Amino acid sequence: MAEGTNGRRRFSDKWGKHELDVLAVLSSAFPQWLTSRQIAQRVKAYADSYGELADQAAKAAFAKQFQRDRAKLAAMGIAIESRQPEYSSKSEGQDFASYRLQLGDEPRIRMHFEQEDLPILAAANYLARSVSMSQEASQPAHPVSRTTPRVPQVPIPGLGLDSIAPGLGTQHLPDSLIKVIDSRRFAATVDVDGENLNVAYTDSDDLAMFVLEHPGAAIVSPQEAVDAFHRRLNAAANFGLADESISSAAATVISPAISRGSQPVPDQPQEQVEGQDLPHPRRNASAFQTGSEVDRRLRLMLFLSAHLGEEFSLAELAERFIGKAHSEDELKKFVNIIHKDINTLTTVSDDGEMAGSQFFDIDWTLLDESGIVSATNSLGLERLAGISPQYLSMLTASLNYLAHSPLLPEQQREQADELYQRLRSHVGPGETPWLSLTGYETEPPSFSLVKRAINTESLLDMEYTDGAGRTRRKVVAPAKIFVDEGRYYAAVWTDIGDAAMGTSAQADAYPKSGGKTKARHLKQGTGRNRQWQVLRISRIEQGELVKPQHKLDIPDVPVSELRKWSFDNGTAAVFTTDKPDLPFIKSLPGASIQADGPGQKVHLVVSSDSWFVAFCIAHARHITAVAPQTLRKMILARAQRELSLSDDGVETEE
Repeated sequence: MAEGTNGRRRFSDKWGKHELDVLAVLSSAFPQWLTSRQIAQRVKAYADSYGELADQAAKAAFAKQFQRDRAKLAAMGIAIESRQPEYSSKSEGQDFASYRLQLGDEPRIRMHFEQEDLPILAAANYLARSVSMSQEASQPAHPVSRTTPRVPQVPIPGLGLDSIAPGLGTQHLPDSLIKVIDSRRFAATVDVDGENLNVAYTDSDDLAMFVLEHPGAAIVSPQEAVDAFHRRLNAAANFGLADESISSAAATVISPAISRGSQPVPDQPQEQVEGQDLPHPRRNASAFQTGSEVDRRLRLMLFLSAHLGEEFSLAELAERFIGKAHSEDELKKFVNIIHKDINTLTTVSDDGEMAGSQFFDIDWTLLDESGIVSATNSLGLERLAGISPQYLSMLTASLNYLAHSPLLPEQQREQADELYQRLRSHVGPGETPWLSLTGYETEPPSFSLVKRAINTESLLDMEYTDGAGRTRRKVVAPAKIFVDEGRYYAAVWTDIGDAAMGTSAQADAYPKSGGKTKARHLKQGTGRNRQWQVLRISRIEQGELVKPQHKLDIPDVPVSELRKWSFDNGTAAVFTTDKPDLPFIKSLPGASIQADGPGQKVHLVVSSDSWFVAFCIAHARHITAVAPQTLRKMILARAQRELSLSDDGVETEE
């Protein structure tokens, strides 16, 4: 990089630094508005190309280039707002709009993060950014009625977090976490027990499954998702009764697996929400969330702006903004990159009236002799450093979700909860949005009660909802909690015996069996002979702990055997489809498939009636009939009940 006159460094536009030049001009002028003519005159790259914008062709060329640079900055989280309508080539003589940085009405929040916070913070930031972009993509383009429930405004993810947590972009994210988040490309607002949840989902079938597995839930917005859900309800209300016979010779077994297993990430294109454009597919996420060269320099610029006057070695900055070097040669390479970035951020144009990109004054002697960077005079860019209140609320919600969902290991969940407790003190009461990913529910309200019963070796006097939706009551001994398909289950021992019952009023309310405790082994039977019961914890509505008179001798049964037991004692079911080779059928291990007219007949063993009801309604677009009659009646009743709860349940053609 050559030295210019008066000791000033000159810059080259080859690496595409228009964005930083625009940012420098607007930041130094804030809070004033600058017209397009003023921006073109002060940014050297524009002035060289378009001069004084004397003709319409030059104006149109400038408008195209400026909007391109503006879009790049917006994609990086730095928004530029306009005060007047955008320039149109059809309106000759009209001046351009005026622009300035969009900093919001409230100051940004700055916090201190330790190095050990960064892996969890990076995961929460990835989730928050993904949900924000999904909701932005799913917002309707047409005006929303005043009577429509208001969807919480989603903040634009910003780079300000990187300015106070450098190194965030170099953290390793688990591939499994990235796949789960990236596969849920849409977002909807769902009312669950009076709380609005921002639910990220894969397609309309996926969202319908989520709603049906949460009794009392209702989709608030967008309207396209509401309409898609009603279409499935109407289709399910007209299911026929399937023929339960099957020809073993013509059948194909998908998999000999015992349980449905982990929910796979679909590798086929998913159905988009009806009436809604599918957002552009996201790039395959790298484990390291490093950005482009311009992106890295923006992050470095904001970090130095937030720490004016402080000293940082080039090696320290290299590790924070590029990553940890694995050799001396690699470290030298990273240091040279950061040194080049510093030179770029401190260059100016030949014309002193143009802003160029001189963001900082650098102590060059300290840098050249000791390799230490100390910056001052950042043209007001420190205003961009920190977290906006809106994005902080979304980040806090993401940490809360990760702390209470099965997406992370137990140790990292504890770290996420600690970080959540720190961030929530900076968010006002009621300002933290609730969010969820389909298929990965948070710990249900009864989770702590069941866990406490296990830890204290107590009995649990509980009320729960069975597969038919009926409320039942039972005293059991919770033994294990496990996660299957992202949902929490409790394995409870039901053969507690009279001697183990306490003397509480709840325990006395149950009739005595008069017999001794049966043999302690896993029985594969039903009814009164069944000694194990597997319950979805979210179905446990309430309960109280009961201290047993004697310690129970509960067998230690592996979770895999409990799953096998649930499968072996399930219900044989069948459904027919209107076409073959549907993607959702491929996710049913253990199912037997045979050709049936234009579609297929699918036989499977259902370990949860309520799951099968939700599954058939969610995929009702392609299911025509189900069996046995007991499950069909449950499906019809659930579909009709859901339709009766909404005034919009009018049948619509798919």
